[in-house]
Amino acid sequence: MSSVSALAQQLAVVAGFENPRVSLEQYRTPPELAARLVHDADLQGDIEDRLVVDLGTGTGMLALAAALRGPTGVVGLDIDRDPLRTAVENRRRVGTAADVSWVRADATDAPLAPSDRTTVVMNPPFGAQDDNAHADRAFLAAAARLGEVSYSVHNAGSQEFVESFAADNGGRVTRKFRAELDLPNRFAFHDEETRTIDAELFRIEWD
Repeated sequence: MSSVSALAQQLAVVAGFENPRVSLEQYRTPPELAARLVHDADLQGDIEDRLVVDLGTGTGMLALAAALRGPTGVVGLDIDRDPLRTAVENRRRVGTAADVSWVRADATDAPLAPSDRTTVVMNPPFGAQDDNAHADRAFLAAAARLGEVSYSVHNAGSQEFVESFAADNGGRVTRKFRAELDLPNRFAFHDEETRTIDAELFRIEWD
């Protein structure tokens, strides 16, 4: 079993949203995607012995994946109280040894000023809802403020936007790869049991 598969298997116990809010585009990040993102970050030296901040952590999938790879600590932020309660339970299920803190706050205006070397991980809203357009822009701005490096998941076709935003904010994309998101039927407007959408993952170094 590969390291990615083993990590995904550990994350399979992470519960998703009990009452997801469509306005916040609340979907459980698939364990396989979280494992791939965090494994790649670990290979680049961006997890072990670093503080990891998960913006918009939801029920904690990315935060807990990072916590299994030897960080100095993990902070998961989310504006919604209910998913954070689930994240607390998910940590017990996963059984991480690293220190994990859950903070209820607007991830785009995170009340943090890390003094440690910091990596940001996030699966931000894609801005698919009319009242949430360009939501990932605010998340990237927060990542630029908080971390030396960030890993983020975006809708397919976002490369030009992400690279341009990074360049305008003292950053540069150093790695990118494609992925798929399997989204279950959780909202009334869904007419399929599951839907697979194309996504892109980016590593950005921030000055």
